[in-house]
Amino acid sequence: MREPAFLKNNKDTWLEYEKSLEEEGQKLDPDRLAKLYIQLTDDLAYARTFYPKSKIVKYLNGLAARTHLLIYTHKREDRKRIGHFWVEELPQIFWEARKYLLYSFLIFTLSFSIGMLSANYQSDFLRVVLGDGYVNMTIENIRKGDPLGVYSSMEGVPMFVYIAYNNIRVLFMTYAAGMFFSIGTAWILFQNGLMLGAFLGFFQQYNLLWEAIPVIYIHGTLEISAIVIAGGAGIMLGNGILFPGTYTRIQSLRKAANKSMKVIIGLVPVIVAAAILESFVTRFTQMPLWVKLAIILVSLCYIIGYYGVYPWYKYREQILNE
Repeated sequence: MREPAFLKNNKDTWLEYEKSLEEEGQKLDPDRLAKLYIQLTDDLAYARTFYPKSKIVKYLNGLAARTHLLIYTHKREDRKRIGHFWVEELPQIFWEARKYLLYSFLIFTLSFSIGMLSANYQSDFLRVVLGDGYVNMTIENIRKGDPLGVYSSMEGVPMFVYIAYNNIRVLFMTYAAGMFFSIGTAWILFQNGLMLGAFLGFFQQYNLLWEAIPVIYIHGTLEISAIVIAGGAGIMLGNGILFPGTYTRIQSLRKAANKSMKVIIGLVPVIVAAAILESFVTRFTQMPLWVKLAIILVSLCYIIGYYGVYPWYKYREQILNE
């Protein structure tokens, strides 16, 4: 194709492209931007091949450079968006959800207390809640002098995969059950609290409670906290259906789902970290007590700091700036 014909066939497209860059700039749709950029680079490659000394090459090269810069800017904004989610958006949601988190904590604490008391006063309660197989295995481990041997019963990597999957599954189940008018979430929280209470009550019967707690809470601090926070998100979701306020019920549900789902997304790294600790650290049950306590303290400071103190700080900062 001769140069004048090439110019005539593509001139209008290039001018429209240039106009889009000037008028829409940063607001240009990423998919449209990618499509136009591919077309532009095809034309540029053709021009370089057949008209290497033409002004068309210089013109198209300039448009390509501007587009590349725009794409790079979009990527940088995406990274800023991720930072904004963790530093600004998520703490604000936690502050707004504080009463739901409190409800979740109270339900879990109540069921935990019931589980621990029942384990000590009802002989069959442990087997009903934990199952015969688990109870018999733990009794056997106690007789062998390794009461917490369950944490070293599997290889690290397979154990991590299994626990991470199971923890994430429980996390999403606890949250999604909120669709049943918050009752579903409350029930799952109650079950988990009951099981944990019974589990610790089991060790108390053998006077091993204070030996078990530092080991269990190496991973349990993050894992249990994540379940309680997921419970708060589930109650928030359910209350969006129950109490729509001035919104329609569908609008209220969408609004609650948008915020509560972000809470769950923010918990995935926590639950994965808990699985790493349980699979690769908790198994060392004979490690020094100060190491166990240090891990627990760091985990506890993170949970209280990021999910409690930091949201309050951001809220207070916002009030002072208004």
